[in-house]
Amino acid sequence: MPSRQVVAKELAEIFGILAHPDRIRMVEELRVGEKDVSSLAKILGLETPRVSQHLRLLRMHGIVTERREGRHHFYHLNNPDMAAWILQGLTFIEQRMAGATKSNIKAARRLWSD
Repeated sequence: MPSRQVVAKELAEIFGILAHPDRIRMVEELRVGEKDVSSLAKILGLETPRVSQHLRLLRMHGIVTERREGRHHFYHLNNPDMAAWILQGLTFIEQRMAGATKSNIKAARRLWSD
């Protein structure tokens, strides 16, 4: 029984870290390889400081790793399977959604599966 508690606690922590739309999108963008902060900011349409803050949190929890090259900071997923795991989650939310939102899910699935 204690082992289930430990595992449940660890999963809850990961779910908590990923419980932000920007961070989910970052994980999906990093699924194909590393990107620098500026590239992620541009792709996601976010301010660079905001992207940096999210990446710092993801790094602190071992989800991404940072590589520095001069003044640039590049990030990649420690476990690329996490992106596939999130993609599989679309099946669960698709059942709850209706109409136009379903088309958003299909578009996200297409984009994230490329």
